[in-house]
Order: sequence, then C-alpha cells, then structure tokens
Amino acid sequence: MAEEADHQFWYNMRTGAVEKGMLSPSADRVGPFSTFDEATHALDKLRANSAKWAEEDEGEDR
Repeated sequence: MAEEADHQFWYNMRTGAVEKGMLSPSADRVGPFSTFDEATHALDKLRANSAKWAEEDEGEDR
C-alpha cells in the first residue's frame, strides 16, 4: 500500500502544490490522484463533488 501511494499524486491544500507521494501531513493533502494533471485540478473536483452532494441533500429534504 505504501509503495502504491509513493507513485500517486496529492494536492497540498496549504501550499497549493502537487506532490508525488505522501510528503505532507495528511491534514494538508487531498488525494490520491493517478496523474499530476488530475491533482492539479483537485480544487475543481472538490467543488464539483460538493455541489453534487448539496443537490442530492436538497433532493432528499423534499
């Protein structure tokens, strides 16, 4: 598992940098992502997921 994580990419929320492997504390990073490009767009993915979940929650409240 640890070897696998070393070959994946993470987005550091504190610095805004993409890192290969688990370099930063877990509280600062989001991932894993398969590619550098996916990790670069981590914030877009997080926003899209949040909007989707908000819509789902709204639908359940009806």
